[in-house]
Amino acid sequence: MTRIALFSDVHANLPALEAMFQNMEITKPDAIYCLGDLVGYNIWPNEVINEIRKRGIPTIAGNYDFGVGRNSDDCGCAYKTEEDKAMGAQSIALSNQLINDQERAYLRTLPAHLQLEYQLNDDQLFLLMVHGSPRKINEYLFEDREEKSMLRIMETVKADIMFCGHTHQPYHRIFEYDLDGKKAFRHAINIGSVGKPKDGDTRGCYVLLTIKENSNKFERESIQIEFIRFEYDIEKAAKAVEDSPLPNAYAEMLRKAY
Repeated sequence: MTRIALFSDVHANLPALEAMFQNMEITKPDAIYCLGDLVGYNIWPNEVINEIRKRGIPTIAGNYDFGVGRNSDDCGCAYKTEEDKAMGAQSIALSNQLINDQERAYLRTLPAHLQLEYQLNDDQLFLLMVHGSPRKINEYLFEDREEKSMLRIMETVKADIMFCGHTHQPYHRIFEYDLDGKKAFRHAINIGSVGKPKDGDTRGCYVLLTIKENSNKFERESIQIEFIRFEYDIEKAAKAVEDSPLPNAYAEMLRKAY
């Protein structure tokens, strides 16, 4: 049995990241992967990057990492209002100002996707990690995405299990399909956000995947997903926002998880 932890969207929230690592001392995963967006929206981009790097955690680029890595003023975010867009401009400007050259170079070289292939029971099991979607780093795969669309996206990249982030809203969806006359299943998991939850739950979130020797694509329950929620010092993170050039609204988002 292997237990894999996956996390995403830390967004320069060092207190949340530190709390997550403390929690992992209890859950003790065998492997850890990060699905990107290490920076943005708070004041600790370098510290977050270095906490992840010193642990040797394989990490893919989020849209924010992609922008900051290239010293761009565009984070690739889909802001709904002009006010949100203006706030976002302040956020990426501060990220670009705070980040050090070495950390920026690290962001610039992060891969787009990670894929694992398991050979269990003479059967292949493909696991794909993306930030937004396999098609685009900043595509939002929300939970209400049409089933046909999700299946098409996963089938194109041959993913039996697909993990994504970007929306900051965790879910686990299971899709049934026909494979050579047999009933098979694909799993789409959004792993939520460590440092900027948007699902009304202010706690940080990461996922534990359990792969057993009999896990396969033909048994719905043979893939086990657990969402781990953990407390962290929200006020420390919110106060850091309020004491910085960032809009105070980002502090309220942490306090209310929206």
